Amino acid sequence: MADKPSVLRDTDDEARKLARITLRSARSASMAVIEPASDGFPFVSRVLLGIDTDGTPVILVSALSTHTQALSADRRCSLLTGEIGKGDPLAHPRLTVQCQAEKIARDSDAHIRIRERFVRRHPKSQLYVDFPDFAFFRLVPERAGLNGGFGRAYALEGADLLIHSPAIGEIAAMETRAIDHMNTDHADAASRYAQVYCAAKGNAWRITGLDADGLDLAQKDQLKRLEYDSPLQSAAELRAMLVKLYG
Repeated sequence: MADKPSVLRDTDDEARKLARITLRSARSASMAVIEPASDGFPFVSRVLLGIDTDGTPVILVSALSTHTQALSADRRCSLLTGEIGKGDPLAHPRLTVQCQAEKIARDSDAHIRIRERFVRRHPKSQLYVDFPDFAFFRLVPERAGLNGGFGRAYALEGADLLIHSPAIGEIAAMETRAIDHMNTDHADAASRYAQVYCAAKGNAWRITGLDADGLDLAQKDQLKRLEYDSPLQSAAELRAMLVKLYG
């Protein structure tokens, strides 16, 4: 019997970039967990999504929520991201990421870093981020499935979604200062980046994240992700890249 043709395309750099942008530009995601009290039934909820400095997705959840209780019992979960545009919803890219959840200790350096990035991305979370029953989880990708539209399906490894650069920690250490400088002294730059590279409309865009792979831009409830052609290898390259992008 002849083998059935695969529905998957060969995963190339273009697909990997689309997957990263689909994940990193998402404000929220649908998250599936295994509900402990339901004999293995999946439970799906919506969560606000952040991204850590190495590209790992992050969530902030209450201990009272079903998905937090589920993750405490079984670390496995899946995320679905992808904005729906005009026309057929299935014609637009979407990404499913299978992850292992890691709870972040409140007294850790990771919590300080993740909290700062999350609040910049979701300013209204400032109202509850420090409640004692709320906690951050890093959702470490193990594998992913990208559907870029009809006939464009790809299988990805978890590593395809992460940032690979020796400059991750170096850039993270200067991120807040660099963002404050850009948004204060070069306020027009974020709008230019959004319009030129992300096909965004309007002004008043601001930078909410800087990492070795690119930058995150926000305007009210909109988020855009600008990916560099290749990762920065040192923090010293950041200024030159921002100048180059401005043109």
